Amino acid sequence: MAEHNEVAYTTADGNDYPAHEQTYEGFIKLVKYGTGSVILIVALMALFLT
Repeated sequence: MAEHNEVAYTTADGNDYPAHEQTYEGFIKLVKYGTGSVILIVALMALFLT
């Protein structure tokens, strides 16, 4: 059976935390501006299509 004594994520070679954090921040910006864009489009549709 496999040994499960040590968490390998913090000690594993090849983890690139700055790249991970940069990708996460980019995803958050995408979600934030995407949500704002959809809200704006729906509000404009409510104004001009009624």
